[in-house]
Amino acid sequence: MRLLHTMLRVGNLEESLKFYCEILGMKLLRRKDYPGGEFTLAFVGYGDESDNTVLELTYNWGVEKYELGNAYGHIALGVDDIYAACAEIKNHGGKVVREPGPMKHGSTVIAFVEDPDGYKVELIQLANSSSEAENHQREKVKG
Repeated sequence: MRLLHTMLRVGNLEESLKFYCEILGMKLLRRKDYPGGEFTLAFVGYGDESDNTVLELTYNWGVEKYELGNAYGHIALGVDDIYAACAEIKNHGGKVVREPGPMKHGSTVIAFVEDPDGYKVELIQLANSSSEAENHQREKVKG
């Protein structure tokens, strides 16, 4: 067995595709309208579905907003330089809702961004790249 995808219901498919593809750098892998069911599915990710877990963005025609509830947490992405990633996300109009820094009660460096529907995406500094990110942060503090 392997995890294939996670599905998120979105209120505006074009805005969501822009966020996940243009801001987070995913690729649109496939997209299909289902007129009989009045919905569209778009699959996005960092690699082919045969080898990677992806996101399924589901747009139910005419539904512009969903209640997120309090059970859903977040999607997590590993990044090489969390400070540069957050700066790039902001430069592209993305919303960073928790700036990079150590997690509470731990040392892992994390940040959170929010997609157009309010879903949280956690960015996690990859351990093998932490010195690069620390250097970036030191340079930022100096300058």
